[in-house]
Amino acid sequence: MLKENSLAPDFTLPDSKGQARTLSEFRGKKVVLYFYSKAGTPGCTRQACAFGQAFDAFEEKNAAVIGVSKDSPAALSRFEEKHGLPFLLLSDADLTVSKSYEVWQEKKLYGKTSFGVVRSTYIINEEGIITHALYKVKPDENARQVLDLL
Repeated sequence: MLKENSLAPDFTLPDSKGQARTLSEFRGKKVVLYFYSKAGTPGCTRQACAFGQAFDAFEEKNAAVIGVSKDSPAALSRFEEKHGLPFLLLSDADLTVSKSYEVWQEKKLYGKTSFGVVRSTYIINEEGIITHALYKVKPDENARQVLDLL
């Protein structure tokens, strides 16, 4: 797992419109970078909507919210439009970024082992340093938890 006080790995990923976006373009601003498994699933939808409802509070704290999943840009666009999400969603289809942030892990559910995204959130400061690394976050509590930490 990535540690607090370490440099956040930079990346370039397509957004919901297919435009390349980088983490480094947000230097000078705090970044809430959260990883979720799949757009449209119940937990991921609740988590995204909670971040969306608190969007103004994040803006007041000079924090950009960025959600990352392995969904295609088209799927992210549909998810964004359906729920009116005002923040950036990025497509990590080949899991390169999820692996560099160490959130693609072996998981066990009902005795079965598989690989998947461990729901995780990183708070990154204006200089690109991870100030908080939160793992196995709860979708209904994550946005409030991050606001409290900011």
